[in-house]
Amino acid sequence: MSEILEPTGDVAQWHALVNDAEKHAGVRLDEELESYLVFTLMRYLRRPDMASRVLALDFLESFHQQASRRSESLRDVGDQCLLYSGLFPQRAERRRVRVSYYVDLGRSAYRNLAEGLSELARLFERMAEEFVSAMDILQAIRTVGGQPVGLSAIQAHDLWADTGSATARAELARHTGAQPFRLEGNPERKH
Repeated sequence: MSEILEPTGDVAQWHALVNDAEKHAGVRLDEELESYLVFTLMRYLRRPDMASRVLALDFLESFHQQASRRSESLRDVGDQCLLYSGLFPQRAERRRVRVSYYVDLGRSAYRNLAEGLSELARLFERMAEEFVSAMDILQAIRTVGGQPVGLSAIQAHDLWADTGSATARAELARHTGAQPFRLEGNPERKH
């Protein structure tokens, strides 16, 4: 991973990185969601065990756990899906799934988590709603650090078509040299 993805651990540096990425992506999260994203980055980026997880199984298994453990499992699935779709989209290609697979699974995890929690329900419902914006910010972290977003032209098209991601649309334009657009009557997936 590049240096830009690994600030020293100081919360202020992580916030600065996320703020730079928000500006670069043209997306702004409110303070609560921005803080959640910062702490998610801090919590997971030094966990090599994250790559060995089968998130769909973790998601399904969470429903057989006691409530406190279920909440933790669902949060882990949502957070990891956000990181994969934002920072490591090439992982989807290696697993032979679309990046939007991680988007859909992550949103589902956050929504299920919101249903099971009273005091944090609104935070996780908003994370589900703003998942694509948070993903776009994480993808912008890569470009702020001088790395490509990591989406092939096909992945960028699929992600844009499936989620409406502004970053995927820009990446598709970069790959093709043209501005993609939707024709009238062309079905667009709603989330």
